[in-house]
Amino acid sequence: MNSIAQSPRTNESTSTQRLIHAEIKAFQPGVTEMNPSPNPVICMFLGPSVETICMRNGRTRRGREVAGDLDIIPADTRCSWETKQAGSLLVMVVPRALLQAVASQLEMDPGHVELADRFQLRDPHIEHIGWALKADIEAGNTGGRLFRESLGTALATRLLQRHNVRSLPMRDPRGGLSASKLKHLVTHIEDNLESDLSLAEIAAVADMSVSHLKTLFRRSTGVPVHQYILRRRVERAKELLQEESLSITQVAFATGFAHQSHLARHMRKILGMTPAAVRRQPEA
Repeated sequence: MNSIAQSPRTNESTSTQRLIHAEIKAFQPGVTEMNPSPNPVICMFLGPSVETICMRNGRTRRGREVAGDLDIIPADTRCSWETKQAGSLLVMVVPRALLQAVASQLEMDPGHVELADRFQLRDPHIEHIGWALKADIEAGNTGGRLFRESLGTALATRLLQRHNVRSLPMRDPRGGLSASKLKHLVTHIEDNLESDLSLAEIAAVADMSVSHLKTLFRRSTGVPVHQYILRRRVERAKELLQEESLSITQVAFATGFAHQSHLARHMRKILGMTPAAVRRQPEA
């Protein structure tokens, strides 16, 4: 059985207690348990996709986790997942003190901060914060305290405005894809990263025109379709490179790149590293 237990230490200074705590956690097939935390926990799935049974608050939910899926686990909540495949999560602990401080700045009642229980949520704002935290962890936390504070404030603001139980029901004024359709599309992309994915194919999966897809996908995720696919291919290639079971050329083909140089060009652009450097880098 895997276990994830996260909680900032209580003997730290007030300012330190307001820092978000983030870690990359690998899990093996089977049951992964998370003990109740006095602070809300946000888990972002890092991929590749796995079938999941989630047990939380007396409810059992089944679904397919793909990269970028988010679970919001309220404070003092016991949670467990069961999977048949290995995977990894970015676990973000958001101190209650940080949420209360940001609530005051937003002129909200800090005494009524309670995050909603969310399962397989898609929220591009939180996802972007998660990817930034993941990159910083993998770089050795080079961003420093100021970087972590700024991301923490942005995360707390988003959580309070869109996922606080006492906030108004969440509606995105920009429009965009429905949650179910977005989930369907990102799952299709995740399952076909090695293929020559085209906008026409993805639009057909969504049952809409290419122009409509491009507009709504960007509204929903904050990035164009092709950029989303490229980033997911690079992230998947990084995972395969660190496993060291395939050559760089094989990794390129397995993630939809035409050749090794094609992979290297986009990996340098997105990660700032070559495939060879990624392979030499120890896993976080």
